[in-house]
Order: sequence, then structure tokens, then C-alpha cells
Amino acid sequence: MSVSSRTKSFKVPFWVQIIAGLVLGVLLGWIARSVDAAWLVTTLDKIGSIFVGLLKLAVAPLVFFAILVSITNLRKVNNAARLASRTLLWFMITSLIAVAIGLVIGLVTNPGAGTGLTPKDGSAPEHTGSWLDFLTGIVPTDVITPFTELNVLQIVFMAAVAGIAALQLGDKAKPILTLSESVLELLQKALWWVIRLAPLGTVGLIGNAIATYGWDLIGKYATFTADIYVGCALVLFVVYPALLAGVAKASPLQFFKGAWPAIQLAFVSRSSVGTMPLTQKVTERLGVPKEYASFAVPFGATTKMDGCAAIYPAIAAIFVAQIFDIQLGVGDYLLIAFVSVVGSAATAGLTGATVMLTLTLSTLGLPMEGVGLLLAIDPILDMMRTATNVAGQALIPVLVSAREGILDRTAYDKAHSSPLDEAEREPEPEPEDRREAVPAAA
Repeated sequence: MSVSSRTKSFKVPFWVQIIAGLVLGVLLGWIARSVDAAWLVTTLDKIGSIFVGLLKLAVAPLVFFAILVSITNLRKVNNAARLASRTLLWFMITSLIAVAIGLVIGLVTNPGAGTGLTPKDGSAPEHTGSWLDFLTGIVPTDVITPFTELNVLQIVFMAAVAGIAALQLGDKAKPILTLSESVLELLQKALWWVIRLAPLGTVGLIGNAIATYGWDLIGKYATFTADIYVGCALVLFVVYPALLAGVAKASPLQFFKGAWPAIQLAFVSRSSVGTMPLTQKVTERLGVPKEYASFAVPFGATTKMDGCAAIYPAIAAIFVAQIFDIQLGVGDYLLIAFVSVVGSAATAGLTGATVMLTLTLSTLGLPMEGVGLLLAIDPILDMMRTATNVAGQALIPVLVSAREGILDRTAYDKAHSSPLDEAEREPEPEPEDRREAVPAAA
């Protein structure tokens, strides 16, 4: 056995690296907080910030070219309009289920009761969301600002317009499409390198969260934190498996086996867009046709947010209302459901769900100061929310493909749990002389 073969055989699986990063991060965070080591807190913060910064660096061009290419790829798929409409329909159905679960949990547990928090503990956020901002903010005033300010919603709008225009142009747009596909592959290749740093980024992000907030904060928001995690867990491990078994007639365990690498990276990175290349990879390996996956996954990464845009704002709205002693009625709960379905694109697939929360609070007429009550705990909540988001973004293409009869059942049954280890090693085509020589030798 060669040295390279022995090295490859002893390679540590990626999921083991992630878990090791989680354990080390918790340990270092606890040490930093216990001994008040400011230098260690700063180091952990810098490591986590650099990792997230690298993810965000690719977000703007990645979203633009992914959406553009995904729309134009629909021309290669039969019944493209039907697939797109079914995808959107299932996005809405699962969002409604998720927000209903969030509302029930919030009403049963009363997360704002007994916390000791008062309206004075909150502070209004610098940036808030409203329906007017949401609607008028879709169309950019220029083509540069959305990229410099990372306004993902405007980037999606421009990419959609460009993609539709390219479809209308037909063959004349082929050079642009070829260039766009090449740029997208380049960005995804670079992002794979960043994803490889996820175990190190995990150490910094988790360690800094523990060192900065400690366990006391989690205790103070114990009910609210538990509500978010339980709500996401119910969607992730009850609703999604039920849909897989009932609608797709597919094994839920096999789905999680195939999608787990993307789910665990989402938990760490807290970015649906940053996880998007891996989400698309695992979705394809679950048997979803590449042409359809290249549309559904980028579309879902910017609009499909069961964790951030359904469960979280539902429970958070109830929490804020209880802190400020405001009674919510049936109409308010219906508004929360409406916002979760229509306004989810405002979350943009980035870390945090502040925009979605402010949009919900402003719709209900609740005080914006309530956002300040939740900012400190947000990083801890965002991990589970994003993992739920990404699982849903992989789930819907599987459901739609199964319903439309285009899911490769053999590939689904063979999907494995560590595609990241092979993601950069696509099979290379054999040289022409080799391909011609094989029949001759036979």
C-alpha cells in the first residue's frame, strides 16, 4: 500500500471533525469564561468571525449566478412550470405547518412568563422591517449597491430578471449562460475550500458564544430556547419524516443519512446560502435530477425558512407580547401565519432572523424594543433554526421529484452520509485514446 493510500484510509470523516470542533469550542469557551481570559475570547471571536466572513464573501455573487443559472436550467426540464409551481406550493404548505407548530408551542408554554424580563430590558433595533420596506426594497435603485450592502432580496430580483431575459433571448444568450455557469462553478469550488474550514470555524463560533453569554443567559431564556429547539425538532424529525413516508413513499432514515452533512454544516455556519453548494450536492445524491435541483435548492436557500421565518417569529411574537403585557387574538395569529408564508424571503438565507422578526412585530403592532430582548440569545437559537431551514430545502425537491415520478429511487437508496469527502473529486472523463482502446482490447 502506498503512502497516499494509507493516508487516505486514515482520513478523519468530516462529521467527526465537526463534532470535535463543537466539543473543543465548548471546552475553550468554558475555560475562557471561567478564568476570564480576554485573549482567548478575542481569539475565538476572530476565528468565528473570519469563517463567517469568508462565507459571506461569496454570498452575493453566489446567489446571483445560482438563481440566474437555476432559472435557465429549467429549459432542460420537462414540465418546468409545473415543477416550479409545485415547489412553491410545498414551500407554502410546510411553512404553514411549521408556523402552526410554533404558535401551539408558544401558547402552551407561555415563554415570556417568569423570565424576570421587563420592557426596559429591550431596545429598538437599528434596522427594522415593514411591508412597505419589503415591497419597495425588492427593486434596487442601481446594480452595485445590492452587492456591496449584501441585500440578497434585491440580488435575487436582478438574477431572476436576468434569467428570464436569457430564456427569452434563446441562442443569443448562450455565451452569457456559459460564462455564468463557469463563474458559478468557480464560486462553488472556492466555497468548498471555506466549508473545509468548518471544524475550525465551529471552535470559534461555539466557543465565543459560550464565553460571551455563558449558561446563565440560556437559563434566563430557558423556556423560549427550549420552545425553539423543540419546535424545530418536531418539524425536522416528525413533520419531514411524515411527509417523506406519506407523500414521497421514501425512507426518512435514508433521507437524513444523505442530507446529514448539509444539516450539520448549517447548524455550525448558521447560513443557508453558505451551505447551498453542499445542500445541492446532497439533494442530487438523493436522486433529484440535477437540472431540477439546480433550480429548487438555490430558490429554497433564499426563500425556504421553516426555522427562521415560521417557528421562530411565531414563538418570538408570543414571547414579546407577554413581556409587554399585550394580548394577541385569533386575527393576530392568522397574521403571523401570513407573514411566515409571504415574507420569508426577507430572511435572505443569512445568519440571524432579525429582519423577519421585525417584519412580524411591525405587522402585529408590537413594540420593536422586543427585538432587543432576543438579540443576545439569537446565535444559540440560529444554529437549530438554520439546520431546520436547510433540511427543508433538501426535502422539498425530494418530495416534488417523487410526486412527479422523476426521483431516482436507486440513487436515493444508495445515498451515503459523507458526500463532502468526495465532493471535490468528480470522476474525470477518460482520454479519447483510452476510450477507443478498451473495445479493441476486448
